Order: sequence, then C-alpha cells, then structure tokens
Amino acid sequence: MDVVVFGAGSLGTLVGGLLAREHAVTLVGRDPHVAAVREAGLHVGGAFDFDVAPDATTDGTGLRADLAVVTVKAFDTEAAARDLATGEFDAALSLQNGMGNEETLARRLDCPVLAGTATYGAVRSAPGTVECTGVGEVVLGAREGGRSPVAERVGDAFRAAAVETTVAEDAPRRLWEKLAVNAGINATTALARTDNGALRSGAAREVAADAARETARVARVEGVDLGDDEAVTAVETVADATAANASSMRQDVDAGRRTEVDAINGYVVERASGHGVAVPVNRTLARLIRTWERENVREE
Repeated sequence: MDVVVFGAGSLGTLVGGLLAREHAVTLVGRDPHVAAVREAGLHVGGAFDFDVAPDATTDGTGLRADLAVVTVKAFDTEAAARDLATGEFDAALSLQNGMGNEETLARRLDCPVLAGTATYGAVRSAPGTVECTGVGEVVLGAREGGRSPVAERVGDAFRAAAVETTVAEDAPRRLWEKLAVNAGINATTALARTDNGALRSGAAREVAADAARETARVARVEGVDLGDDEAVTAVETVADATAANASSMRQDVDAGRRTEVDAINGYVVERASGHGVAVPVNRTLARLIRTWERENVREE
C-alpha cells in the first residue's frame, strides 16, 4: 500500500516508520527532520531498533497514495486538509488528538475519512530519529460507526506491517473515550508539570477524574453511551501504562508551543454549552491553559 503520513512529528514519524517496514511511505513534515530522513533514512529506536528509508517532503500538495494518515496538531487540520485536497487518495485516517478533525478533513477530501486512535508512545529525539516509548495499539473505523470495508483494508495493511491494530465498529464511542482520557490527563499534567504517573493518586488524580466524568456526561447527551466509571477507568489505565511519559500537552508547554486545548477541554466546554451541561473542571483547565498560551506562546 502507498501511504502518505501528513504530519511527521513524534507519532506520525513512528507510525510512518512502522508502516515503512512493509509499505511505500512518504512522510510530510518540516526540516531539519525531513532533510535528515531524505539524506540518511529514519531510525526507529526505544522499544524498537530498526532503520527504514521512507520518502520525505516538506510539500504536502499534489500527492497521490492509497491512504493518507493525518497526524498533525488539531489546530493544523484545516491547513492539512487544504493541502491534501490538491492530491488524490483512496482513503484518509485521522490519528489525532481532540475532536472534530474527521469532519474537517471530510469537508475537503473526496474520499472516505476514517476515525482512529493511537496509544503508541513516541518522542522524536533528533532529526531522522524517533523513539517508541511504549508499544500501544491503533484503533480505527468508520467515523459514523458501523462496518466499513475501507477500514478493514486499512486495518489489514497496518497489521501486515506488524502494527497492533483493531478495526472497530464503535468509533464514535472510542473517540469520546479518548477525549475523556486527554481531557483528564493532558491539561492537568501540563499545568502541574508532572509525568502521567502523578495522576495515579492524590489531588491531581481527582482533577483528572472529574474532567473525565464531565466529558462522559457530555458524550451521553450527544448520544454516545460512555459511563462515568468507564471514562475514569480509561484515564487510570492510560496513566498507569504511561506513568513515566510526559503528555503531549505537557511537552508543548515545556517547549513553549501552542497546545491542542481547544480541541480537547475546549471542545468539551463548547459541546456542553450547547446542551446546558455544567463542566466546571474542563472550563477551568481550558481557561488556565489558554492564559498560559497568551503569555508564553508567540506566533511563528
């Protein structure tokens, strides 16, 4: 399968590297990382130890492939969709944080858009190198839910490259569960400047759990069956499995970058407002992160 991975950050580079063991992969990203991959290939370390030689480019326009895997930050999805729309793809798959990315892609692309989640841990440690900090799973399916022959084909391609993959018929519920995890873990660890393991006990655990419960409450009024206990358990499971890891939002804060809070806690607040549901913890977390961004992030 020919695959374009649009967004060669940590996760995108890892997913692209794993797929490149079996498929023809093109990474779309920025220099100096793209230049290093183009010149000397990609090394995948950490839980893995191998080298691959995917194509790499900084120009995401006019590309053609069987599949586009989108791994950009949520606030870059619209720009990615515009670039991808200048090419030709049989399918697209979002493996992004936050909600609303699939709809943004679908408005631009003339192909089926699949929803997905990825729990692989990744850190791009140097140009041309990515470390897998935890072997996880890719879950994908039709964004509306139900069976999808396209999702099955993509799932088969991922499994052929030895990527742990589940093709799910309940993608909407899985996306909301992932949102609950991100709402609980990301902003909490970013504000407290802690690794994920700090959420396993104490006051930070309660903040994360309350944010997850609020997210589940909004999911239910949106027609998605996600219980409070299920959402909290999902947060606890991820915090345990990634105890030594820094969340993506904490990494952004540490690096002085814009975060994805609008597509995570901000999305919960926005959807809750439409239903008259109170979500005070998510609202507070979103406000605090936005305040930090206003004082610390400069537009490029």
